[in-house]
Amino acid sequence: MLLAVSLKSLGGRAVLESGCCYMCSITVFVLKQRRCQMTACHCRICPASVFRAPCCFSTTGPANASPEPSSLRAWIPSALQQSSSSSGHHHTSTSGSSPREKRMMTTSLSWPGDQGGGRNPQQVENLSELIKAIQCVFSYDKLSCMFSSTGILWDSLPDELLLRIFSCLHLQDLLRISVVCQRWHRLVFDESLWYSVDLAGLTHMGPALQQVLKTGVRRLRCPRAFVEELHFTATDPLQIVQMDLSSSIIPTTALESIICHCRLLEYLSLEGLQLSDNIICSLAKNPNLLQLNLSGCSAFTAPVVADMLKSCSSIEQLNISWCSFNNDHVKSVANNLSPSVTHLNLSGYRESLTLDDVKVLVERCPHIETLDLSDSTLLMADVFPVLKQLKCLRHLSLSRCYHIHLAALTDLGKLFPALGLLDVFGLVQDSHLPSLKKEMPHVSINSRLFSSVARPMPASRVVSSSSEHTMWNRQCRLRFRL
Repeated sequence: MLLAVSLKSLGGRAVLESGCCYMCSITVFVLKQRRCQMTACHCRICPASVFRAPCCFSTTGPANASPEPSSLRAWIPSALQQSSSSSGHHHTSTSGSSPREKRMMTTSLSWPGDQGGGRNPQQVENLSELIKAIQCVFSYDKLSCMFSSTGILWDSLPDELLLRIFSCLHLQDLLRISVVCQRWHRLVFDESLWYSVDLAGLTHMGPALQQVLKTGVRRLRCPRAFVEELHFTATDPLQIVQMDLSSSIIPTTALESIICHCRLLEYLSLEGLQLSDNIICSLAKNPNLLQLNLSGCSAFTAPVVADMLKSCSSIEQLNISWCSFNNDHVKSVANNLSPSVTHLNLSGYRESLTLDDVKVLVERCPHIETLDLSDSTLLMADVFPVLKQLKCLRHLSLSRCYHIHLAALTDLGKLFPALGLLDVFGLVQDSHLPSLKKEMPHVSINSRLFSSVARPMPASRVVSSSSEHTMWNRQCRLRFRL
């Protein structure tokens, strides 16, 4: 696939007068001033399409142009490393060329005003994004130096450079170019490109999830997914470090097949899912687990919870609220929590969480900074002397703990000098809030509607478009775009 090109300087812009088709090596590339137009060939193999995208080259190159990678020096011919100060056309000789190459040399160009050739905008982004990516990797001088020689084979580009180009593509475009050739297919599914994947919004999640798991993905986000079935039979452990399957509809057997292959999990959210003892036992094989969200989960027993918490001794944030727990479950949590826990949500256990359980929690986890005991109707004002031992407590939630009276809340500012957030929804009427805030001027009262403990995307009143697709404060590189 010879890339026979010519560059010349026109008013501070570059013109790329001929090039190759990414499918059959006959397409012509045109870069003229601020336009980038690519016209597909007429070989009956490739669809006749016009590719257009904005493009701007500076004769001096961008100020922050990336330096030439040292790995490229081995394959760039010495002629290409010379200065590109000369201008004018450098035509490629057609002597000795194959008929296919000669046809490429004589292919006519289609300009924006031409009537010939059907235009398919859906096929635009593949090649235009490749050209943009090349601009990002090379400065203008190096780019013109490379393409002003007699020609470069696409196959001559090293894997590192192609991977850098492919990393600029979106998920759908990456999958489209995987059918170009066997080499591109291999590179498209290189694990370096699939490090971080967001499949939220994908309709048929089962097949896609199965393929993504095989790529060596390390950060996987697919909340509210619907997985019909999943036949994941890999024998090697998965490389997943962060995974969000919150509020998904997935068969328990399918979830087991995923979790049982995980050994490197550090952040995991299975909120609202039906689990099993096998899944909880598999979680125990992830000793580096830092944040675990099992809010609203069900169908697992108290002994496996105890074993899991003993094995995962590095947990810092645990959300195990509103699970289908009885007294034994709550005691298993309280008696086996790691001292490393700093954020704990144990809300929703109206008739199960007792003062004795709180005493065990405080004794085992003295460094708790965020504690949510909301909807624990058995707790009364005598819980405050116990909680006073938490010297680092900054956020306390006691919403709908109806046996705690308003008068007992006025002294919290003195009991907890580090306290900055207090949630008492259902305990204090709106008319009494000003007087309570006057007693604790340094405390923000009822400012958090939902708990953010161990949740991949903290719940808030306003969710910006940029944070909508985040997972533990970071966005995924590959994202499915609706």
